[in-house]
Amino acid sequence: MANHDPISDMLTRIRNASEKRHENTRVPSSRLCRSIAQVLQQEGFIANISEEGEGVRKELVLELKYSGKHRQPTIRRMQRVSKPGLRIYKSTRQLPKVLGGLGVAIISTSRGVMSDRDARKQGVGGEVLCYVF
Repeated sequence: MANHDPISDMLTRIRNASEKRHENTRVPSSRLCRSIAQVLQQEGFIANISEEGEGVRKELVLELKYSGKHRQPTIRRMQRVSKPGLRIYKSTRQLPKVLGGLGVAIISTSRGVMSDRDARKQGVGGEVLCYVF
């Protein structure tokens, strides 16, 4: 059976790779996945994003970040919020603060995919895709 939720697939791949301390992980490329990866990079959770392959086989290569001498993953948890079966939308005032502002909620807005902080700044709400901390 094909995976019909590319975001959950992406989060799972990143979660598994960082638990195993891999340098990078590959995710099937899509505009939405690329946008989420860019937000993760802006927020300092992943080091680098590159693309490989052609057409349908195009993949995003995400370089993961670790900190300290024991190489602790910068991403401790990733949690899918809005799912295909149950979409979760929030207005600007209802946007969640993840771990009191230490984590990031990734929001899909009418102005593109952004962090909860940017969405608040621009005064837009949207679909809460996931929490990262």
